[in-house]
Amino acid sequence: MNTTTLASTTRLNPVSRTLPVLLAMEDDAEDIGRLSPDDRLTCHVHGRWIHQCVASPLHVNPVTRHRWCRSCATALTVSIDELSGDVTMFCPRCGHGESAASARLIAACRASLAAARRRSRALAA
Repeated sequence: MNTTTLASTTRLNPVSRTLPVLLAMEDDAEDIGRLSPDDRLTCHVHGRWIHQCVASPLHVNPVTRHRWCRSCATALTVSIDELSGDVTMFCPRCGHGESAASARLIAACRASLAAARRRSRALAA
């Protein structure tokens, strides 16, 4: 079963969709295996852009290593700069905590920030 990133899926174009519509479309795409849960720009739990709620304790998963430092057994701290679009995650104990899962979450947050920014600009125009 192939999954795809949201950025390459034109039918899920986040610029032309409202947040509730994009949430529903990502839910449907995930349910049929066309979108990986790690590549979502929206959060089905919080009903928000993923960059707006990624700091929630609900987004920490020691099993998959999303926002988790295995060596310190500590939740990673999230820093999101909405002006620059910079997203970082680090372990507050050792300063590390990198994992493939958190790297994908960082990429999704950056894409979510960009999509929300483009959506705001499109509405303002």
